[in-house]
Amino acid sequence: FSSVTHICRDVNYGWLIRYLHANGASMFFICLYMHVGRGIYYGSYTYLETWNIGIILLFAVMATAFMGYVLPWGQMSFWGATVITNLLSAIPYIGTTLVEWIWGGFSVDKATLTRFFAFHFILPFIIAALVMVHLLFLHETGSNNPSGIPSDSDKIPFHPYYTIKD
Repeated sequence: FSSVTHICRDVNYGWLIRYLHANGASMFFICLYMHVGRGIYYGSYTYLETWNIGIILLFAVMATAFMGYVLPWGQMSFWGATVITNLLSAIPYIGTTLVEWIWGGFSVDKATLTRFFAFHFILPFIIAALVMVHLLFLHETGSNNPSGIPSDSDKIPFHPYYTIKD
């Protein structure tokens, strides 16, 4: 995309913004995996709704990162998109149709790149909404007590006192 080339070459420190965006995703995944590990350690998977929304968030973030990985449109990006999207063709009945829909044709080409760019832009907004739902369920279950000892004394309602802080 010419806009990325323009930002990297013509905008002051545009190259830095691009590399922070690319490498920040790796740092985000490190934090995300630590969060999942902490959840497993404390047994947060027992709160099924909160845990399942978190897992959906994990897959949505992975999808966003994968689509961002494809956007430079080099050989690694092209073949990564080809191999990973072809894995969906193993789904019975709808796999081939799903792959062709994602590709926007019968092979990975410019239509695929345009779709991946659109999804890479739109998915973070969906992820932000899911994070809010995740936090809502988290506050409903009271998962901030890893010791497991119930403490019902001196409670105040979450809204409006803590919604401002979140």
